[in-house]
Amino acid sequence: MNKAQKILFSVVGTTAIGKTSLSIILAQHLGTEIISCDSRQFFKEMKIGTAFPTREELNSVPHHFIGNLSIEQDYSVGDFEKDALLKISELFKKYDQLVMVGGSGLYEKAVNEGLDVFPEGDSEIRKELIREKEESGIGALQQRLKEADPEYYNQVDLQNPVRIIRALEVYLATGKTFSSFRKNRKKERDFTTLKIGITAPREIIYDRINKRVDQMMEQGLLEEVRHLLPYRGKNALQTVGYKELFEYLDGKISLDFAVEEIKKNTRRYAKRQLTWYRKDKTVHWFDYREKDKILEFCSAALK
Repeated sequence: MNKAQKILFSVVGTTAIGKTSLSIILAQHLGTEIISCDSRQFFKEMKIGTAFPTREELNSVPHHFIGNLSIEQDYSVGDFEKDALLKISELFKKYDQLVMVGGSGLYEKAVNEGLDVFPEGDSEIRKELIREKEESGIGALQQRLKEADPEYYNQVDLQNPVRIIRALEVYLATGKTFSSFRKNRKKERDFTTLKIGITAPREIIYDRINKRVDQMMEQGLLEEVRHLLPYRGKNALQTVGYKELFEYLDGKISLDFAVEEIKKNTRRYAKRQLTWYRKDKTVHWFDYREKDKILEFCSAALK
């Protein structure tokens, strides 16, 4: 494969900003296919809460890594890096350009730069941290992470106990911060990545998020979550939109409060996404409405 001839257009941005629609427009413009790097959309049982592309959207352009797994399967970012690179290599035999899209920054980074190497875990430390979460709540672990590793604290999904526990486990086992292991050298890829970022003023992003959550509830998110109760311990479900409704189904909070919490936690997640992507100086930023300008930019890049 000639790297100079193969380009992966990677569409990034916050949740609810319009990445899916842009990726389809771009893929149609280029006459190519789409790789999804949204880690929650891998699971076919999570269609509503992860804002799956509609059937019409999926039929308009071939998509890969959407609804390809069951929630019963364990799937890591390392698994995705391997599978995605194989699929990209296969598709580049047919196309000179591909489009990748998704809101999972770590998964996007894994494809383009490779994963950082982390030390092995310590099961005893992990058990102790899990016990602390059960006894004192996730807030106690959040505070410990804030003090131990403020850099990762400002990037991680603070409502995801699995990631917080993993970061603290590494810190307590090695004496080094989790973020210090995330700065290894970039791996060489046999394609060029061009990153397209779309954004909007914060009030517009937040309004789009609030409307999307209301739409998800109308589409049946509560029933989707109810069906997933037997799997609530799975990593993929330790996430916004699911954990709040699990608490409602447990009788701990009201439905109205759960919905407001989903909106609030999604807005916080969007803020962290923006922080993550703003640090990447290779992203070319556009207003979310500037689709024609984005297509012009991509066409110019090919020349």
